Amino acid sequence: MKRSEINAAIDTARAELKKQNITLPCFGYFTPDEWKEKKDLCDNVFSVMLGWDVTDFDTDDFAHQGCVLFTVRNGSVDGAGVPYAEKYLIFNDTPSQAIPLHFHFKKTEDIINRAGGVMCIEVYNSTPDGDLDRESDVTFYTDGIKNIVPAGTIVEITTGNSITLTPGLYHRIFVKEGTGMLIAGEVSSINDDKTDNRFYAPTARFCGVEEDEAPRYILANEGVVLSGT
Repeated sequence: MKRSEINAAIDTARAELKKQNITLPCFGYFTPDEWKEKKDLCDNVFSVMLGWDVTDFDTDDFAHQGCVLFTVRNGSVDGAGVPYAEKYLIFNDTPSQAIPLHFHFKKTEDIINRAGGVMCIEVYNSTPDGDLDRESDVTFYTDGIKNIVPAGTIVEITTGNSITLTPGLYHRIFVKEGTGMLIAGEVSSINDDKTDNRFYAPTARFCGVEEDEAPRYILANEGVVLSGT
């Protein structure tokens, strides 16, 4: 993605969060210069990759395959941070943006519609070798209520409601087109985007950046570089 696209996407996400009266932690508003001034105090922030994350999953099609995320809290298997994670995921609705079909090997997560449009989750089981199971019914919970649906069902989640996604459960997350920008929340076990994602169609979790303008924000995966570790 171009740096100008990343800057603009975060500007839009921040405006929508403000509109919905959602305030981020202080580091959500740091400038690159402030990050540099505070880098010696932010080892934990960098090591567990807190903060802004913008990706088009290396598709060069952010309008359709992409999302802006902000990790509020997280931990790591070596004991850094906390033993859980929390994120915001912000989607544009015109056209509808999506996180492509994937599952997690270890992470269990609740995905919550915090504000805005209708959140859609397409669900499939996975086979023992990690392929897509297009035949078997899928069992999952929405706010503690058991659901059993055919493979490939698109589950609609309205504001205030959630779905629990367990390891091995393929899911595609997107906003129903025309229903408004979506702010989703994620509450989960520790999040490890480097090793815990299995995308159905091979793709990159983090995209490369074309530096066509100066960064207005430091991305979570850029913080470790900034810290010099």
